[in-house]
Amino acid sequence: MVVDKLENFEKYASLNPLFADVAAFLKATDLNAHELGKITLKEGELTVNFAEVNPKAKEEARLETHNDFIDIQIPLSGVERMGYTPRADLPEEEYDAGKDRTFYKGLAQDYLTVKPGMFAVFFPEDGHAPGVTPDGVKKVIIKVRVEQ
Repeated sequence: MVVDKLENFEKYASLNPLFADVAAFLKATDLNAHELGKITLKEGELTVNFAEVNPKAKEEARLETHNDFIDIQIPLSGVERMGYTPRADLPEEEYDAGKDRTFYKGLAQDYLTVKPGMFAVFFPEDGHAPGVTPDGVKKVIIKVRVEQ
């Protein structure tokens, strides 16, 4: 997991070859002015979803992992709390290959605060429960295929 300021995203480009494409997209796009919806930057490898998350308590945020994709989460309109539990600490649960996700019962071990101007990167080994916000939030969720 990585949490940092958006202005530092390029420093992480070496973590995955597609992160350079993400950095270029972030530089070229006014994220706050963008309409809601999904954009495919590279078919099957890189998608960007501008979404609104309704208010959610941490008890409602489902802990999840992904096998094939890395999540980059960027809150735009408000503060978002994101749960975190290392995958190694999670019990075995059924994997949905079609949606590339496994859901887990219970709360995350830890919660971090991600504010506008920041981002969080969750790798396959990172259980995460995003979207904890009292007021809802507009955010960007970028899905990056794991390097094969």
